[in-house]
Amino acid sequence: MSRSQNGFTLIELIMTIVLLGILSAFALPRFASFGGAAKLAALQGALGAFKSAAATAHLQAQVTPPVEVGGKRVIYLEGEAIEMLGLYPAATMDGIVKAAQLEENDIIAISDSKDGNINVAIWGNWDCKFNYTLRASWSVPTPSITSDSLLAANCK
Repeated sequence: MSRSQNGFTLIELIMTIVLLGILSAFALPRFASFGGAAKLAALQGALGAFKSAAATAHLQAQVTPPVEVGGKRVIYLEGEAIEMLGLYPAATMDGIVKAAQLEENDIIAISDSKDGNINVAIWGNWDCKFNYTLRASWSVPTPSITSDSLLAANCK
């Protein structure tokens, strides 16, 4: 009388567990390294937003010069008052940060040093950052955006 098999044998189950263990030993480190790449990509996206916002605000300021509102020179982009310095967004939260429509979240940290510098970095890792600088003391205020530290090695 032949008996039909129901389920798996003990050897088949053990081999499956061993195989999954071997695969996870190789796959897990690969997936774990995606965190740094995701953080770098988030900052690169924010950097692109800053560059685009600076260019858009500059063009708008050339078409419609900034007006004085509450002691600040502003232009309006999408109904938002953007603080300007010369023909570019000021390096403030009400300037370039508002123009780029960027805000702090669980990945991005923004530091306004109040001296014409805005730093945007990964929370808890200021080695992975970019900097927007625009100072009133410059004869022709044009922004400087530096992103030298936006490297995968810095963004882990």
